[in-house]
Amino acid sequence: MFSTVKQRKIRIAIVGCGRVSKNHFGSVEAHADDFELVAVCDTNLHILKEHTARYAVKGYSRLEEMLENEQLDVVSLCTPSGTHSQQAITVAHAGVHVITEKPMATRWNDGLAMVRACDTAGVRLFVVKQNRSNATLQLLKRAVKEKRFGRINMVHINVFWSRPQDYYDQAKWRGTWELDGGAFMNQASHYVDLIEWLIGPVASVQAMMSTLKRDIEVEDTGVLNIRWRNGALGSMSVTMLAYPKNYEGSITILGDKGTVRVGGVAVNDIQDWHFADEQDYDKNIKEANYETTSVYGFGHPLYYKNVIDVLRGDAEPDTDGREGLKSLEVLIAAYLSARDGKTVNLPLEY
Repeated sequence: MFSTVKQRKIRIAIVGCGRVSKNHFGSVEAHADDFELVAVCDTNLHILKEHTARYAVKGYSRLEEMLENEQLDVVSLCTPSGTHSQQAITVAHAGVHVITEKPMATRWNDGLAMVRACDTAGVRLFVVKQNRSNATLQLLKRAVKEKRFGRINMVHINVFWSRPQDYYDQAKWRGTWELDGGAFMNQASHYVDLIEWLIGPVASVQAMMSTLKRDIEVEDTGVLNIRWRNGALGSMSVTMLAYPKNYEGSITILGDKGTVRVGGVAVNDIQDWHFADEQDYDKNIKEANYETTSVYGFGHPLYYKNVIDVLRGDAEPDTDGREGLKSLEVLIAAYLSARDGKTVNLPLEY
């Protein structure tokens, strides 16, 4: 039985004050009637001081010290991906719910350990997949769920973005196997999530990856072939070398009764929407499209609304730890395939 928070604000702390954290701080502010930000944590003392002053809260350089000194309901992890697992386990052992950014972990066993630790401690594990809340993808998900495509035959995903060398040089952990992962694991993680969320369980993958231009340990470019258990075939092309800026984040689905392409820089523009049947929500296509200069989209506040509803006892998580494991499994299978030059079948273990 999970604990709930009634009759008061949910006490939250944010760990890691880097690039993605602004979406979490903004989401807490957007739901100020339900959240109370009580602490922040970061190992960079300059950044920590800046955020404690900005939000008028206590600051900690050590997660353990924060957990010992604060009465928290939930902790949000905005730290390097490779640290999520141990930090989530530490938070769970303190009896505190966990929100973690994508990817939930960089190793399969670390992801499993997170889920087990939270299960044992009786706390929730929320894995942020905010792109699922985008209006464009909500319409696409509805069309898939209603089987408007008929049999889905082929799917293709593109992530053509730009991450210059100075992006990776901003922090030593970026572009490393241990803490970051490459273009698939980090930047394209939300698009890998679409593979299973939209189309279904994956049967096997084949991948090739390269480090063509950036001075990093991991890949900056790669391709992935996918076979789903339902028989559909597909592919995914990813690069962080687009010139001169982020170019495209798209998904195309081809079925025997429907064709859809959602493009733009971050699946924010429904460019083709054709089905054999007609539904009343088809007229909402243009309204669902939106302009964005950020690849994050605008889904973080919506994700946090679900966290509120869950911790109030009024809903189940949109994406919990087990849901997060689905895309992590595809990611790990892709890296194994690229490393060994062979097809990798899923599930990874039975």
